[in-house]
Amino acid sequence: MIDTTKLTLPALFYNSVDKFADKTSIVFVGEENYTYKKMGEDVALLAELLVELGVKRGDKVAILSTNMPNWGKAFFASSVLGAVAVPILPDFHPNEIETIIEHSESNLLFVSESLYRTLNEDTLGLVENMIMVDNFAIIPKGTPVDHLKSLNTSVAQVKGNFIPVDVEEQDLASIIYTSGTTGNSKGVMLTHKNLAWTAQQSRTLQKIDSDDRFISLLPLSHTLENTVGFLLPIKYGASVHYLRKPPVPAVLMPALKKVKPTVMLLVPLIIEKVYKSKIQPAFQKNALMRFFSTFAPTRKVLHKMAGKKLYETFGGNLRFFGIGGAKLDETVERFLYESGFPYAIGYGLTETAPLLSGAVQKNRKIGSAGIAMAGVSLRIANPDPKTGEGEIQAKGENVMTGYYKAPEITKEVFTEDGWFKTGDRGMFDKDNLLHIKGRIKTMIVGASGENIYPEEIETVINKMRFVLESLVVEEKGKLVAMIHLNMEEVEENFKTIKEEAKQYIAEKSEELLQEIHKKVNQEVNKFSRINQVVLQPFPFERTPTRKIKRFLYA
Repeated sequence: MIDTTKLTLPALFYNSVDKFADKTSIVFVGEENYTYKKMGEDVALLAELLVELGVKRGDKVAILSTNMPNWGKAFFASSVLGAVAVPILPDFHPNEIETIIEHSESNLLFVSESLYRTLNEDTLGLVENMIMVDNFAIIPKGTPVDHLKSLNTSVAQVKGNFIPVDVEEQDLASIIYTSGTTGNSKGVMLTHKNLAWTAQQSRTLQKIDSDDRFISLLPLSHTLENTVGFLLPIKYGASVHYLRKPPVPAVLMPALKKVKPTVMLLVPLIIEKVYKSKIQPAFQKNALMRFFSTFAPTRKVLHKMAGKKLYETFGGNLRFFGIGGAKLDETVERFLYESGFPYAIGYGLTETAPLLSGAVQKNRKIGSAGIAMAGVSLRIANPDPKTGEGEIQAKGENVMTGYYKAPEITKEVFTEDGWFKTGDRGMFDKDNLLHIKGRIKTMIVGASGENIYPEEIETVINKMRFVLESLVVEEKGKLVAMIHLNMEEVEENFKTIKEEAKQYIAEKSEELLQEIHKKVNQEVNKFSRINQVVLQPFPFERTPTRKIKRFLYA
């Protein structure tokens, strides 16, 4: 038997199966009777099937699937037999998926029916065995797409004799491939202790118990969702609810009413879109409302009223609304803060499994990433004497062992004294709260040596009326802002149909952009002023974790 006192995924799993046996575990929205005890039984059967297929300790098992309860069972089935899970983001391009499977040397692939359809023969030929996540049926090689529905589950054929493997804390548990904005995916090696410890320590920022209900919207192959939205609730006996369809409003709204979640995790883009499409237009609809929304005392009253409606929209029971993965627009954060909405900001990287710090409750300050998570040490390397800014470096049990098959790159991201170099520039304020200035790789050095952070300029641009998103780049020593306009707001503002709004923008775009240009330069410091503003007619291309792919536009 396994040692359940260790910080490993099998210990985490079996402790919860035993302690919360009759509690609801991982389910689709609308289901409540799938218990931790039943999940334990199903994971054991699935793990035995993997053993029968030749999977052994240390083997790589890839998981390519949209979110569903069976994703979690596949993950734990791999973990309890000592295999290494390789979660793959479902939005990765088929070529990236092929590269990841080949690079990781995965010899078994869990794949959902919907994503099996996207893979080419070369990719399918890289693995010895495939299992359909939807029902755990073995997929024989060469199976046509239209035959998938006729395949029956294979776990019913096993004998039920599986014995869990007693893995060590430092054993490799998962290889997660990043979806960075630089265009190069790297395989982050996370140990059992990295993941189990981070799940445990996350509770020091926000208490979670067996009465909590999570609703899962971010991909389970994203480290934030994997650790904080999956391992954390399972460790403390909470239930996690999944959608059967993509989270468009027509699907999400009824689900929120049914589940009434107490915990949600989102990337900033989602809540920013809600604010800009539903809340901000109400504050801009006439001159009187615009005045009230800019005058602090009345603005706070408006924010309280709008925040109450937003809270009810999300089910009316939220205790924790976690936002991470990128910087949140400060205008949106101010609204959430003043409205009393139970939001929190998390900062971290895939390489840190992922949490490093959190701005939760009393540790929230607009624009801040909060305090270091208990057990994590943060420092600012070579701080600027004037600003206190420098690279954020971290130490803790959550820091990866390195990049898979990339010792040279691994060496580059660790200091000689063992600190992980995040690649982010930041500083601590007088209250010891962390502030992220931007990625060092995207930082632009001005003509007089000043550090210019595109992200900070973009924050100013994005709060301008009619702006949906922006990107600041350097061209021939000049700062250029690419701006994608909010068509819905233009349409509403000018009381016209969509095609006429497009025509208006085409005719007036130069005037509109110049107005934005002028206002932005009035708000930023002298060396961060933009030289040119150009219209970006289409949404920016983003990574699967919703960050703009800067390398495509630089």
